[in-house]
Amino acid sequence: MSLPEPRSRDELLRYGPSVSAAAIRFQSEAVAADLAAQKDRWRFGFTRRRVVAGAGAVGVAALGSQLLTTKVAFGAPGDDRTLIVIMMRGGMDFLSVIVPRGDGNYLSARPNIGIQPAALLDGGAETRFGLNPALAAVHPLWASGQMAAVAAVASPDASRSHFQAQDCYERGAASTAVRTGWMDRVLAQWGAPGTTFRAIAEGSSLPRSLVGTQNKLVLRGIQDFRLEGANDKTLEALAGLYTGLDHPAAAQAGATLQALKSARQVANTASNPAAKYPGGGLAGGLRDVAKLVKAKVGLRMAALDLGGWDMHTGLGNVDGGDMKNNLTQLSECLAAFVTDIGPEALSRVTIVTMSEFGRRVQQNANAGTDHGHGGGMLLLGGGLNGGRVHGRWPGLSSGALDHGDVAGANDYRDVLAEMLKTRFGVANAPAIFPDHQPKRIGAFAGS
Repeated sequence: MSLPEPRSRDELLRYGPSVSAAAIRFQSEAVAADLAAQKDRWRFGFTRRRVVAGAGAVGVAALGSQLLTTKVAFGAPGDDRTLIVIMMRGGMDFLSVIVPRGDGNYLSARPNIGIQPAALLDGGAETRFGLNPALAAVHPLWASGQMAAVAAVASPDASRSHFQAQDCYERGAASTAVRTGWMDRVLAQWGAPGTTFRAIAEGSSLPRSLVGTQNKLVLRGIQDFRLEGANDKTLEALAGLYTGLDHPAAAQAGATLQALKSARQVANTASNPAAKYPGGGLAGGLRDVAKLVKAKVGLRMAALDLGGWDMHTGLGNVDGGDMKNNLTQLSECLAAFVTDIGPEALSRVTIVTMSEFGRRVQQNANAGTDHGHGGGMLLLGGGLNGGRVHGRWPGLSSGALDHGDVAGANDYRDVLAEMLKTRFGVANAPAIFPDHQPKRIGAFAGS
């Protein structure tokens, strides 16, 4: 090594404000002074071992406090349309969200939890249904044609197991032989890797829908995507460690460091003061997505979760209960996001909500609902035939029900295929949804 190694902690601290930062900076200077021998040092594990063990510094291949996939590529953002998928985990009772207005079968089946017609938000041209009053924050979007719904939605898997039904939805295929998630296959159809922030999942792990070989990033919050204690000078020193190095880890390290720098810029993107996000994980996730959209870092796809929809008890009604609380949170989060990004950006964004199944029509003995079949999807953003409930509505008469459940008259893959074709130019539906021939739903303009 060209530089003499520090003989004490005090000597090491001459290079930086902390032991870990100083160790990184010292090693960077040593590498820069001896670049010609760098490949040999890597081959014998010298440089990397000193970075990891020298003063407790972290390995460069896992710099961030988040999960970064092993394949990362940078490029021009390109098309700036963004797909946001929110999974409502637990089995959302869609009959409590978009409500059949004045349906006698609905009201008789739900004497304690049904919503009377006078309490529903006006559906405008959609006279068959009304909106739960807890959706008041997004009702203006419905009225302006930037929100729509598809009722009686189901998957080919009739399981009432949360795990199995969610797995089918997120695979986008009935066969368990399909290993990747449908969102990963969309990324593959989009082709070029794009930017580090092309596809993200907000949470602590990768959702099933994004499992596969394409690049994506898992975030627990853009503010926390950082290297603890590292400033710009330390990040530059880390980059210097891998300068001129012909090794797969060099590209990985460079991509990681660039992602950290980009994340800092995104984190500093201000929210619109008019956007009033409530508390909770969905609010934080949507706030992050809004920052990425506004920062124009090439975000094309985001996956988020909102749990708490398994309401066997305590579903409630317009006066209170879990459904009112959850829908109020969802509505306020979505309204804040829409305000945050602004109308021009919203025209390029498509938001889709899904849930693994619906609930039974008849309320149970605990004034809740049990696992059923047909559910529904909410759609928000640009390019919609908005203010309407789309798809075939089988009704709630005894002869129309599927063993006491809302019939699954509309396949969720039909909605997604139509959205992908009209909004994102992905017309190769068999590549996304194997062994399925999509039918028209009519929810998107140009479908």
